[in-house]
Amino acid sequence: MPEWDFHPSVVIGVVLLGAVYFYCIGPLRRRKDLGPPVQPWRPFCFVLGLGVMLASLNGPIHDLSDSYLFSVHMAQHLLLTMVLPPLLIAGTPGWLIDAAARPPGLRRLGRFLTHPVVAGVLFSAVLLVWHTVDAYDLMMRNHNVHIVTHLQFMVTAVILWWPVVSPLPEYPRMAYGPAMLYLFLASIPMMFVGALITLADHVLYPWYASAPRVWGLSPLDDQKLGGLIMWVPGGLYYWAGISVLFFLWSRRERRRDEDEELARASEPGEVQAG
Repeated sequence: MPEWDFHPSVVIGVVLLGAVYFYCIGPLRRRKDLGPPVQPWRPFCFVLGLGVMLASLNGPIHDLSDSYLFSVHMAQHLLLTMVLPPLLIAGTPGWLIDAAARPPGLRRLGRFLTHPVVAGVLFSAVLLVWHTVDAYDLMMRNHNVHIVTHLQFMVTAVILWWPVVSPLPEYPRMAYGPAMLYLFLASIPMMFVGALITLADHVLYPWYASAPRVWGLSPLDDQKLGGLIMWVPGGLYYWAGISVLFFLWSRRERRRDEDEELARASEPGEVQAG
């Protein structure tokens, strides 16, 4: 079994990000009067997101994915691109994003990048390129490239999820119906790549063909498991998001119908002619 390495750079980065966040929502907010106090659930979401980042890029998940198992690497990517971004966005108050994006040029860039078409294409392109054989092999053999790849995954994933969970009116959320279609379309590239990897009859990525074996998984079985992780849990995560949106949409429409019924019931009755 592998030994777990401790990566101080990851811990330092996560701690610094958390320190900046709490400084901004606390002392800086009060001094600059940036906005109202943050609801308690927002820091909880942000800290949970930092925990996902720390667990994904340090310790067993990091070491298994880097040196032993393709399947764990795919699980790591799902954590970084599907679990982490919504937590960070939900944890960040809109007024903080508004203050950070105050320069007009930066605001225009933000609107462009978070347009649903741009966001979906950008993330899908990064996903597809880095899972080609040559690009993946380069990523695994060059640690600096690997770091850049993870940063690209996280940044483009935040952009991908922004149209669905945006906390800022200037970068508005999509309506429920279009958002459901958006998540469905966004799921296709990941499920497509996962299916190709799962159905391959030979090892695609040389790095794992020569890696030490753990858990009794052959390189091909490990690859098929990694593809299935992308294909099934990855696809189901998008469908879970679609289900939540459908539930919220249905609840809103039900409340609207109830309000209309109450309004009609409160109207004075018509006077009957004698």
